[in-house]
Formats: sequence, C-alpha cells, structure tokens
Amino acid sequence: MKFVSLALKNLLRNRLRTLLTVFGVAAGMFLFASVETMQYSLSTATRARADETTLVVYRENRFCPATSRLPEHYGPVIKEIEGVREVIPIQIAVNNCGASLDVITFRGVPAETLQDYNPELKTIEGSYADFTKRSDAALIGQHFARKRGLNPGDSFEAVGINVSVAGIIASDSPQDNNVAYVHLDFLQQASRVGLGVVTQFNVKVESADQLDAVADQIDETFRADQQPTHTRPENAFFAETAKQMIELISFTRLLGIGAVAAVLGLVANALLLIVQGRTRETAIFQTIGFSRYRISQLVISEGLLIGLFGGALGVGSALFFFHWNAFTLGNEGLTIALSPSQAVLLKGIAISLALGLLASLYPAWKATSKPLTQVLNS
Repeated sequence: MKFVSLALKNLLRNRLRTLLTVFGVAAGMFLFASVETMQYSLSTATRARADETTLVVYRENRFCPATSRLPEHYGPVIKEIEGVREVIPIQIAVNNCGASLDVITFRGVPAETLQDYNPELKTIEGSYADFTKRSDAALIGQHFARKRGLNPGDSFEAVGINVSVAGIIASDSPQDNNVAYVHLDFLQQASRVGLGVVTQFNVKVESADQLDAVADQIDETFRADQQPTHTRPENAFFAETAKQMIELISFTRLLGIGAVAAVLGLVANALLLIVQGRTRETAIFQTIGFSRYRISQLVISEGLLIGLFGGALGVGSALFFFHWNAFTLGNEGLTIALSPSQAVLLKGIAISLALGLLASLYPAWKATSKPLTQVLNS
C-alpha cells in the first residue's frame, strides 16, 4: 500500500497533466463501453437458448410487419398440431420498418389471454384490470415509458393510433420492455388492416426438442394456402430480422478498437513525459537503494492507476448514459433496448487496467535503461 501511495503522490504532483490523461482515457473508454453495450444487447436478444420453446409464425417471404398478413383463423388450426401448448395472434404496427434509434411498436393481442400466455409480464404501475376494461388501453414496457415520460393515466399518439396508458410492465424479455401492448381488435381497426387479419402468431411448444418438428408441421399445414407461412424459433427470428442492426453494430466494433488504441497511446505518451521529467529523481531513488525492478514497478503502478481511474470514469459514465436515456434500436418491428450491464462494466475496467499495464512497459524500461553514473553526471 505504501508503494501504491507513492505512485499516487507522483501522479498528483502533476495534477493538470494527470487529470487531462485520466479524462482522455475516460473518453476512450466511454466510446468503447458504448460499443460493447450495443454488442451485448444485440447478442442477448438474438442468442439461441437451449430452453427456448417459442416459435414465431410469419408470412412467407415477408419482412416488415406491414407486409405480413395472416388470417386469424390459422390460430385454432395451429393449436391442434401435436406438441403445441399455446398460441397467441399478434398484430404489429410500427412507425418505421427500417433500422432506427426511435421505433414505436404497438402489439395488438387478445387482452384476456395475454397474461396467461406470458406470465413473465409484471405490472409494476397501474393495473392489468384497467387494461382489460378499456378498448383503447395500453400496457407500456418500462423502457418505453421511461424514454417518453409516460405514466398510468396518460395518453399518447403514434403511427396514427391514440391510446391511454393503463399500466407499466416489466419482463425478463427485452422485447416486452420496449413495446406497447394494446387490444387486438382495436389495433386491427386503428391500423386499417381489418378484423380477422394478424401479423404473426407466437406459439409455445411442449419442449425445446420439438421446435423444429412443430415448425415444419405448421409450415406444411399452410403450404398450399393463399397465405403460406415461415416458422422459426423466436431468437432465430430476431436474429434474421435484425440483420441490418447486426451489420450496423458490427461496424461500430472498429470504433471500439480505435478507442482502445487511442487510450494505449495516450497513457504511454503521458508516462513517457513523466519519466523524462523525473530523470534526476529516478537517479536519487537508485542511489538510496531502489532497484531498477522497483523503479519499473513504480512506473507500472502509475500506469495502472491512470487506467483504473480513467476506465472507471469512462465506463461508469457510459452505463449511466444508457440507463438514463433508455435508448432502443429497432428494425422491422424488432426493438432492442441498449441496456447497461455488469458484464460490460467489468470488461471495460479490466481492459483499461490491461491497457494501463501495457502502455507502461516501455516507459518503465526507459526509466532504468541508462546507467546510474551517466544519469548522475548529466
């Protein structure tokens, strides 16, 4: 601890330079953590799970919800297929089918069956009973509500649809936290698709090992119909629908790599300046008994401290920024919350420490590279 204290005192002797370096590291790690948050959120939403039991039945060769139209009477037929446990018809209306940071998604569902189909939905404000009583009522996901400042009793309009907020819901599923659930018949009429037409069916099967068999059976059942279907596991459907988002976010990885390189160069340059300004002091340390190894350790400790302080400030700021603004990224009716996570926090701090260590190796060698007599004579 005394050794770390000495390293900290050395940094505080040049407060302005140290602060500028820490803020520079924080800026780089802010960008890195932002990129990682987007990557992590997308990966979480599209990663296949071993326990997945939900299928999405969509119109074949259709992508945007506005072009996928299936007869509602497909529901009872799907329900009779062996292995199917539950079926729910869903009508979707969005304000933008392309990749966007501001997507408003309405999901029309039968109000009386929503809670039974999705018991994970928890009403944290307002009342589910109020939702069932009014035809224009809506249950709003907590991220959706926070971003737009909505509370139970408020009204809002989007996509030409005016609804009243009956409650705020929370769920372990990222999708549920970013949409507005409304009555199916209300949305069918408000979006002018007509009664008896839905965008998709969500199907729960008895067990995960039945997913492929049930999906094939559903598609085979309607293959000769006027509206053939394409059925996929829910996360596979999300992954295919999110192709534009995946390409967009993949590009941002280059920004993250650039931020890491900038941090590395910044810390290395700052430590080199510190070492060059302390040549005489380093010689005195060696004279009173400090070994070259201990002096190198001192420089490395300073690099680790800069990396730790700058990384913690940058990553913490990025996570607070995403939590406060509740950003969502949407494409073709799929919405993903860019949510902060503990994994990104730990990864960001670990990388900033590693960068501090790596950046300090050359300055540490430089600090002890000259013979003691030559340094004292100079």
